[in-house]
Amino acid sequence: MTALFAVAAGVAVGNLYWAQPLLGLIAVDLHVAPATAGWLVTTTQLGYAAAVLLIVPLGDVRDRRRLLPLLSLCCAAALLLCAVAPTIGVLLVGTTLLGLTTVAGPILIALAGDLADEGSRGRAVGTVAAGLLVGILTARTVSGLLAAAAGWRAVFATAAACTVTVAVVLRRALPPLPPKAVLPYPRLIASVPAVALRDRTVRWTLATTALGFAVFSMFWTALTFLLSAPPFAYPVWAIGLFGLVGLAGAAAARTAGRLHDQGRSTAATGVAWLVLLLSYVVAAFAARSVPLLVVAILTLDVAFQTIAILNQTRILRTSHAARTRLNTSYATASFTGAAAGSALATALWPTGGWTAVTTAGLLLSTAALPLWARATRTIGRPAY
Repeated sequence: MTALFAVAAGVAVGNLYWAQPLLGLIAVDLHVAPATAGWLVTTTQLGYAAAVLLIVPLGDVRDRRRLLPLLSLCCAAALLLCAVAPTIGVLLVGTTLLGLTTVAGPILIALAGDLADEGSRGRAVGTVAAGLLVGILTARTVSGLLAAAAGWRAVFATAAACTVTVAVVLRRALPPLPPKAVLPYPRLIASVPAVALRDRTVRWTLATTALGFAVFSMFWTALTFLLSAPPFAYPVWAIGLFGLVGLAGAAAARTAGRLHDQGRSTAATGVAWLVLLLSYVVAAFAARSVPLLVVAILTLDVAFQTIAILNQTRILRTSHAARTRLNTSYATASFTGAAAGSALATALWPTGGWTAVTTAGLLLSTAALPLWARATRTIGRPAY
């Protein structure tokens, strides 16, 4: 069941990233500037952040055997709208709706946390999260290859077919999953911030989560602009292949889960932040070097995934009854940070290019270290 969750979550979250390698191709086809096409990533992530706040909490009060397939079918409809969009305006609407409906991943991670025992929760969450990462990176790669062969619209049409398949499989494979709580919808949504803010572990972890996703998303958004412009000027399929370098992060995600189960979460998080900072140092010198870019991508993904999994598992262990709502808070912080990172990269690129983006990444990564140190003192050493 954990393996199924990992695959389904990977397919779902991959829908958020189809457009990243396609920005240059879409800009040419729809006759807009590359910076305008960059907002496709931002609108998708903003829609996702809204969805995890308004839809994901339903996982605590609804039968997830029914909820998950329904959400997947709605996501498939949004993907089809993207596939037939005649203008950038319609495509922006489609990507926003796509973000609003692509929320199976957080619900599946919380469900994995529900079904695992205390001693293996980190491994279970890490496995499903590894599936998420593979989905993200595979989406970038497949997107580039498929667009090169059949155009960018075929990417969204194919994703719609895959998402419908996931809906059918989940409906058949999941047993009935009774709700964990009975709350009217307004009270359910109102309880999300209350559940998150009442625990200091959750508060500090959410802060570092948002910052980590901002740094990560800023890099990947800017990388598309870098690789599609001189001196590289790579075609879209070649840009997508760079995503395969980050697959090492999937192994890091599983390792991070085990570190949590062993009580080493806090120390490992600090080391990962240092590695993330070093990855931006390498990236700053990589504007004309593919080998340095590969090193930067590899270290960035390993460090980021370690931070993300340790943060998520730390949050999920604080409550059983509200685990989906806690994951709502985590996902909201994550993709709000990711949207901010994409927006920052889009804003910095026209004036400062790669130098401006990597400088901002260095500053944000450096700022995270004292924040982590403060969180360590607040959380304390035991268990977390």
